[in-house]
Formats: sequence, C-alpha cells, structure tokens
Amino acid sequence: MSLVTALIYRRRHRLLGRLVQEALALYGMEVPAACEIGPGLTVFHRGFGTVLHPYTTLGAGVTLYNGVTIGRADPWVPQERSAMRRVVVGDGAVLCAGAKVVCKEGVLTVGAGTIVGANAVLTRSTGPGEIWAGVPARRIGLREGARAAVPGPPPSG
Repeated sequence: MSLVTALIYRRRHRLLGRLVQEALALYGMEVPAACEIGPGLTVFHRGFGTVLHPYTTLGAGVTLYNGVTIGRADPWVPQERSAMRRVVVGDGAVLCAGAKVVCKEGVLTVGAGTIVGANAVLTRSTGPGEIWAGVPARRIGLREGARAAVPGPPPSG
C-alpha cells in the first residue's frame, strides 16, 4: 500500500485526521472524511490534483490516476439546494488521468469495472464493464470479458 493510500484510509482517525488531511493536501489531494472508500483502493502518481466530493462512494478495488475530479455539475448552487445526491464508483472501476465525473442530479453511478478514459468528462451513469471517453464522455466499448455481462448489441464504430 502506498503512502498516499495509507493516508486516505487514515483520514477519519479521531486524533490524527486533521494532520492526515493536511498531508494529503501536500500531495494535492482533497479526500473529505465524508467520502466512503472500499478496500483495495489504488492511487497512481500520488494522486496529484485529485479532488473527491464529500458525497462520493468508491467501491472495492477502485483505481484512481492523477487529476481525477468527482463532484457536482452545479457548483454555483449552495450544496443544500443542489439536486446532486451522490456519486457511486463501482468495484474495480478505473478513472484515468484527468477524468472528471460530474453529477447534476440524483445519483450518478460508474458501473463496476468501468473505465473512464483520460480527460473524459462523464455526466451520466454507466453500466458495468464499459469504456467511456471524450468530452462529453460516451461509451466507446466494453472491457474484455464484460460482453457476456452487459446486455445489448456491441457498440458500433
């Protein structure tokens, strides 16, 4: 487990929590104590520039690269009036460098095993095992082995 990952898991510590938050800030990371994070989180490149909204849930085995942002699509609206409820990143999902996941209303779910490509801007929920890229992000494929798990025709292109 990397130092950054160890710090993330200790950010809720009763006595050291504030110190841990400041140490994460030195790495350019903002991971509020309110974020729910499952086991097996992997953070590459020390997570420089990564910002998670407090209403974020990361499942087991999630991978985050540097520059990932998870947040609201309406930051000008006071939090208590925002229609955004939560962003849920499923088990085994990969958020590549610079990926942005922004929720406008309700719950945005990144499906288990989904990959969000580098610098993609994801504004809607995905299914399991999908690959999303672009601005705004669109589904460009399925991960190997995910075809049987995802109903419907394969993507064209």
